[in-house]
Amino acid sequence: MKIYTKSGDKGKTSLFSGERVSKAASRVEAYGDVDELNSVLGALVASLSGEDPQVGRAVEQVQRDLSCVGGRLATTPDSPAFEDLPDLDDDAVKRLETEIDGMEKTLPPLRGFILPGGHPSACWAHVARTVCRRAERRLVSMLETTESGSEGDGPARMGTYLNRLSDYLFVLARYCNHINGVEDTLWES
Repeated sequence: MKIYTKSGDKGKTSLFSGERVSKAASRVEAYGDVDELNSVLGALVASLSGEDPQVGRAVEQVQRDLSCVGGRLATTPDSPAFEDLPDLDDDAVKRLETEIDGMEKTLPPLRGFILPGGHPSACWAHVARTVCRRAERRLVSMLETTESGSEGDGPARMGTYLNRLSDYLFVLARYCNHINGVEDTLWES
């Protein structure tokens, strides 16, 4: 099977459920940002220096969660394929909160705004955080412009997950700096 089909050459793409839509459709923008976030997280995992293997496992779980989110966003809720897709489990947000709480116990108190940077893994976590915020905004935009009632509580759960994920990525950036002996740089005007 060839990777190129030429079917998207005129600005259309197929959703997982088969419909052809504009590549600029709000649904495509939303799952595209989730896909970008998942890729950035792959770079983050690759940059981890191994001091805490639990971090890599936790980020890979986030990637699996985001694959569920992306698959659901790439499928219209009234299609037969939608019911067969995995969804975020009920514990996904709680897992993030548990990870945040665990990392924060080891970090010095935050005493102001910090500049993104430091160890390469922290930098990737900051990039992922900003992409996550964009994905969250796209999801909200999609929900404001489409009929989402048939999706049940899925969109709200996805929004909550992305919101908590950006918090997790901020704390993870600080944690990556901390475990690598790099101090966060405070913003001073």
